[in-house]
Amino acid sequence: MKKLFYLLFVLLICRPVFAFDVVYPHKQNVTINSPSTFFIGSSNPKETLTVNGASVTVHPSGGFAYVVVLEEGENKFVLQSGNELKTFIINRPKKVTGGVYVPPKLIEYEARRKFLTSVDNAPLRTTPVDAGINRMSHFQEDIPLIIDGEKSNFYRVVLGENKKAWISKTNVKAFEGYLNSPAEVKSYETIEDNDYFKFIFHLDKKTPFEIIEGETFYLKFYNVKDCPDNTYVFSFPYSESSGTQKIIGYSGFYDGDDFVFKIRKFPAIEKKHPLKNITIAVDAGHGGRESGAIGCCGDKEKDITLAISKELEQELKARGAKVVMTRKDDSYVGLRERVDIANENDAMFLISIHGNSLPDSADPNKHRGTSIYFYYNQAKLLAANVLVSMNKQLGTQNDNIRQGSLALVRNTNALSILIEVAYLINPEDNAMLIDPKFRKKCAKAIADGIKNYLLN
Repeated sequence: MKKLFYLLFVLLICRPVFAFDVVYPHKQNVTINSPSTFFIGSSNPKETLTVNGASVTVHPSGGFAYVVVLEEGENKFVLQSGNELKTFIINRPKKVTGGVYVPPKLIEYEARRKFLTSVDNAPLRTTPVDAGINRMSHFQEDIPLIIDGEKSNFYRVVLGENKKAWISKTNVKAFEGYLNSPAEVKSYETIEDNDYFKFIFHLDKKTPFEIIEGETFYLKFYNVKDCPDNTYVFSFPYSESSGTQKIIGYSGFYDGDDFVFKIRKFPAIEKKHPLKNITIAVDAGHGGRESGAIGCCGDKEKDITLAISKELEQELKARGAKVVMTRKDDSYVGLRERVDIANENDAMFLISIHGNSLPDSADPNKHRGTSIYFYYNQAKLLAANVLVSMNKQLGTQNDNIRQGSLALVRNTNALSILIEVAYLINPEDNAMLIDPKFRKKCAKAIADGIKNYLLN
């Protein structure tokens, strides 16, 4: 009798409990400036769920997503599941008429000015826009810049005689004094070891630079005397020297007035154990005070990414890889710190794990699948291999690879990609993400994608 009672008790506590809950919007009285939004949450699939009387489909897992149109002003929505009611008031602000947008104008200086970068990792951009695929270089602190104008929140930077770029006003400080003469590249030396092609350039002072990756690498120093267009150009035939077109990480930085340029060599791969001794940084997105997106059933992105990352850690280690975790628990780690952890451990790959979400104006029911972001072309082929492997093994829809300006993929030292495994706010995808078996399969698929990249 006791055994029967215990069995019934176990069966009862193991049955899923479907609480009626709305995870988005986060509050029942909110302002959303969008023509539409959506309700995301969970409900008992055996109960009828309605929004203002309209029937809502509930996934067997309990998750639901439902799009509503917003009129200007106050919008009232009543959600009912069985006998439970929840009322939401969503205010859409009215359009403000009048006023004409005046685009910012370029102000050109009568005399050039000198500035210094005031922060590390200051981006030099091709356009005066703080977004998009427009980064040329990232500068350390105290790099001297010649400025000949400004536009909105940016200064225009002089690069040689025929090229201009832009830098945020917040990333520089004025330098009091005369403009110095152009820099001089006195000499350079080549140092080659088992892992890197390394070049050290001896300059008399720091000056702006740009690295252009490809089958042939180009390193350009700007504002250098005795050079055409005041631009010193160094080229290195990477593909010819390495025997492959695959680029697998590079970096350039000042050490005093010397500039160090490093290009990683493609490793010797054991066909039976291609990941052996390869250092891979695994980054579980969000953590600590950053929950990330919230899934239909209330699961937090930070917990799902950590669970997948731990599975990936075990899978990679089982294949002989050296794994570096940017976080091992529910702790907050800054974006720059995550990249630094990968670089300090000389990681060859940086894999950041995330779950996807959408803005208010989109329809969560129409967006599913896996997408992968990269920034530099060196990581594009890796992203493609991993995506093919994940779509094939997991059955997720192909949500494409995309070039995106995200902090974790703007690292050049390693092949850096960010994987949006699936959509947390899509009921079908959400059901997969909260399944431990899916997470384990996800780890295998990612590892296979890396393996395929190395072998093919």
